[in-house]
Amino acid sequence: MDYNLLFGFIAAVAALAFSPGPDNIYVLMQSVTNGRAYGLATVAGLISGCIVHTTLVAFGVSAIVKNNDTIFLILKLLGAAYLLYLAFKVYRSDSKINLSNSDVPKKTLRQLYKQGFIMNVLNPKVSIFFLAFFPGFLFSQTLSNVTQFYVLGLLFMLVSFIIFSLIAILAGSIADYLKSHKGFGGFLKWLQIFVFVGIALFILISEK
Repeated sequence: MDYNLLFGFIAAVAALAFSPGPDNIYVLMQSVTNGRAYGLATVAGLISGCIVHTTLVAFGVSAIVKNNDTIFLILKLLGAAYLLYLAFKVYRSDSKINLSNSDVPKKTLRQLYKQGFIMNVLNPKVSIFFLAFFPGFLFSQTLSNVTQFYVLGLLFMLVSFIIFSLIAILAGSIADYLKSHKGFGGFLKWLQIFVFVGIALFILISEK
């Protein structure tokens, strides 16, 4: 079992979870506008939805990864290309982080959990990202690929849950910091680009 690979995976997930995106910005604004509990309910829903994507990728890809070297190579190339595309999209995007709360309606905790879950499950980009991201981090010669995909999925969920929860809990301080340090958005933008490009290159050189 390659623990260095797992630690690298955890570090990459942490960097991506910390970088600004629609999910963590939504969590931040729910907490700022309505309170920490509402942000945490949103987090719980978003993270729960990852179980569905992990299952789809685990059972849909594991047999391919195991039995066909050519398709696995194609999968790696497509995965790396998709991550480089995401890096390019971030590069083209505005580094300014929009913290407008005009589109944050008040909902119950249950409604927010349900909304977060549905937002995640119905977003095909999550499955595509898992498909691009996970195969390069298979870490064991003895565990089945399905098991490894689930381990990676659970690690992804755990790390994302911790960081998103911290964003919800510290929302007021984070929002104040971002408003007073306009250049920090640029740092987070380049961090996200660096992580996407780094993962893409790692996937290209990884072996089955």
